[in-house]
Amino acid sequence: MPEVTLSAGTIDYDDTGGTGPVVVLLHGVAMDASLWRNVVPALAADYRCITPTLPLGGHRRPMRPDADLTMHGMVKLVAEFLDALDLRDVALVANDWGGPQVLIADGLADRVGRLVLSSCEAYDNYPPGQPGKSLLQMSKLPGGLLLAATALRFRLLQRLPTTFGLMAKRPVPRDVMRRWSQPMQSDPAIRRDLRKYVVSVPDKAELADIAKRAVAFDRPTLIVWATEDRVMPVEHGRRLAREFPDAELVEIDDSYALIPEDRPEALAAALREFLRRTDDADGRGRAPQ
Repeated sequence: MPEVTLSAGTIDYDDTGGTGPVVVLLHGVAMDASLWRNVVPALAADYRCITPTLPLGGHRRPMRPDADLTMHGMVKLVAEFLDALDLRDVALVANDWGGPQVLIADGLADRVGRLVLSSCEAYDNYPPGQPGKSLLQMSKLPGGLLLAATALRFRLLQRLPTTFGLMAKRPVPRDVMRRWSQPMQSDPAIRRDLRKYVVSVPDKAELADIAKRAVAFDRPTLIVWATEDRVMPVEHGRRLAREFPDAELVEIDDSYALIPEDRPEALAAALREFLRRTDDADGRGRAPQ
């Protein structure tokens, strides 16, 4: 697996390579790049797909003890990652995590040519829903994150509303859940990194300001939302589609927030159509990156 050293530490990533337009896909909290394992194969023939593992709890390399892993620090790492790989005119795709909106609000989206937000944090929904609020409370308790991570060893507890029961309509495969949760279970430095992020939730006034500044992004934007999502309100997706200047909305049935888990084929089809159409409009084709 390739790696790149950024200001906070070393980040692992997967890269399909090739000379097609670049698509960077971002995961959410307590996951890693494998969230996209069922989506990337449908894109890789025509696009260079890059999936970094961010220090959001599913990472295996602890960051430096003094690393800034707040919400704003995390989006700076995304911008550093794009800079370090010299990626240009990127199609930036996110599921669950609302970081790309903060990236835009913080003026760090110069390398982003297209944006895809799929069932993710938005407006004041930070941390999102019952799972996010539970994680925040556990992060504030001594030993709380270890307890939360240990619970994910058990199938029944994985399906609770406070863990992944409201995130994925179908159980996440055992090997994938093990991959996501094992770093938190075994390494206190990983839990330290996650705690830094989770407790850094901006207040309501700052979240409102971020939402206002994010919709200044005037490049092609696709909003993909799960109609059965009980963590990321469907109305948030519809509102984002109204407020971004050049946005379209695709709604996907039979899925909760983790569309790459529940309906990867539908998400991949929506991505391919959006990328194809915007490629044709802007003449990107398969130009080398």
